[in-house]
Amino acid sequence: MKINAVEVRPGNILEYQGGLWRAVKIQHTQPGKGGAYMQVELKNLMDGRKTNERFRSAETLEKVRLDTRDYQFLFAEGDMLTFMDKETYDQTTLNRDLLGDAADFLQDGMDVVMETWEEKPISVQLPDQIQAVVAETEAVVKGQTASSSYKPAILENGVRVMVPPFITAGTKIVVDTYEREYVSRAD
Repeated sequence: MKINAVEVRPGNILEYQGGLWRAVKIQHTQPGKGGAYMQVELKNLMDGRKTNERFRSAETLEKVRLDTRDYQFLFAEGDMLTFMDKETYDQTTLNRDLLGDAADFLQDGMDVVMETWEEKPISVQLPDQIQAVVAETEAVVKGQTASSSYKPAILENGVRVMVPPFITAGTKIVVDTYEREYVSRAD
């Protein structure tokens, strides 16, 4: 399926230079002179190589259509992650590297979508946002909030994110799993 470069999102699988690549990070740039472009960090799904590519906004790329199935994350053992097919109850074990940084957000029992290409697992998509509890964060210093400022916080899963000054340890927040950013307070 052809898509414009501006439609590329982290986690998309693209056919590029004769291989399958996952978009890891994207940045849309509009320089003052010249046309807009997408800076895309790509990771080869077969051998793990990484590359940075620039695509003009109007350029088209081939997005690979993969078979998807609903899975549930069961547990992690070292660098291996075990998932269960929600229809057949078959278990699949994958290397943590397949998920990249998003693996930090896996929670027991989390529903995920596994994508396969020619019956081989290629990627696992987590929900875009998850709820997490702040394990520790710095105290707010009075008078330091003249401008909108964020402070570092460490979540229970060990992930470091920037949060607004009013967030304290023990607060449940919503985090974007791919951008690794604070979204809001959880209800």
